[in-house]
Amino acid sequence: MKLPSGQQPTTPPAQPAPQATRPAATTGDAREPVATSARQLLDQLQLTNRETTLARVAEIINRQGGNSADLLLDIRGKSLLVQAAVGKTELATGDWVKVMRAGNELQLMGKLAPAPEAGIARALAQRLPWQQTLDAGLAKLMDALTRGLRQDPLPGQLPLSRGTQPLPEAARLAIEQLVARLPSGSSLPPGSGGQDTTAQQVRQWLSESGLFAESRLAQTPTAQLPDLKLALGRVISALLAQQGSTPEHFNRLTPMSTPELMQAPLQFPQPLTSTQARSDGEAPSVGQMLRLLAGMLNRITVNQLHSQVLTARGGGDAAGPAPTSTLVLDLPWLTPQNEPRLAQVRIEQYSEEGESERASRATATAEWRLSLTMDLDEAGPLHFDVALRQQAVSARVWAEKQTTLRHVNRELPALRQSLTDLGLEVTDLDCRRGAPQSSVTRLEHRLVDTRA
Repeated sequence: MKLPSGQQPTTPPAQPAPQATRPAATTGDAREPVATSARQLLDQLQLTNRETTLARVAEIINRQGGNSADLLLDIRGKSLLVQAAVGKTELATGDWVKVMRAGNELQLMGKLAPAPEAGIARALAQRLPWQQTLDAGLAKLMDALTRGLRQDPLPGQLPLSRGTQPLPEAARLAIEQLVARLPSGSSLPPGSGGQDTTAQQVRQWLSESGLFAESRLAQTPTAQLPDLKLALGRVISALLAQQGSTPEHFNRLTPMSTPELMQAPLQFPQPLTSTQARSDGEAPSVGQMLRLLAGMLNRITVNQLHSQVLTARGGGDAAGPAPTSTLVLDLPWLTPQNEPRLAQVRIEQYSEEGESERASRATATAEWRLSLTMDLDEAGPLHFDVALRQQAVSARVWAEKQTTLRHVNRELPALRQSLTDLGLEVTDLDCRRGAPQSSVTRLEHRLVDTRA
């Protein structure tokens, strides 16, 4: 592959590692400026002669035939445009390759096998445009308990020739069981944080959020587990059975999506919006409800895949220490008025770096960080950041409303005392106006690039 004359490597959006191919430049007298440019480019990459490195195919700009193409490579954090003669090597965006500098050329040494993370990222990309927020979806499911569903007209019938019918019994039962297990605003009264039952209750809510559905199902394949994702699947099965349809029909449906999730699909926390009134408009049809459920399943699946990608990448490319594991989830809950809302949860585990990595697990120290965002009717949006390291805890609360800020500041001494009573050392406790800086996540070249 040849390096175009006069090209300067530019810093791309930070990506983990680079991929490669082989750039070439001739060294004859008539081509001396090109050779000089090629040598300068490779020198700027700090790549010495006969040295090998990894490169990532960031983009295939122009395929000129079966054996050549213009490629944009990421090498050591810099972009490099090359005119590539790849022969029989099949390259695609996101591939990782090994290259070696040979004079003023890059020679392709071989293509790396795709990492598991790449497959996860591709699956994630396929579902990003088709996410339905869980609170809005649950509101419509709960509305269908009383209003029923509008039946799709049969071939030859007028659109309004069939009325609204009650939910199938199996679907109604699955929805009622799902709603009965959702957290409610009265589930954890003030002062109950020190009780053992409170920790067990929170652990149960997290385990039933849908994030661990496949893992729990693998452990107990025949059980009717109380899990959000599995419960939605039971509703889908009941609606399909009522129509005499098969799962293949469901897979062909276009999932219903929420526009707000498309502005920054993997941002945490997402800007929270109040659920629309459940009684607006006419009852949805069976087909519309199936599309809604498909979007809700996609939202849970996106959280599952996002968690896997962040864990595989050590939290992304953000500066500072990287977490060894990350969980991102939406936890639906009910207000006292029985209206569904969302709590967005991010849990990260950090391990000691450097020498501690070689130490025994008994002496290793872990730090846990929790981010929690929710929008309360009277208090408004609230964001909590909590860090726990051995017995030391720190917490910061963000409130957008001034009245809420004053109220939280008045309660901080009581919170400090409660944490102390639990045997914890409170190192920092603070409340600020506004919201924390969002963690913006971009989808790039079918790979997920996360920055805090």
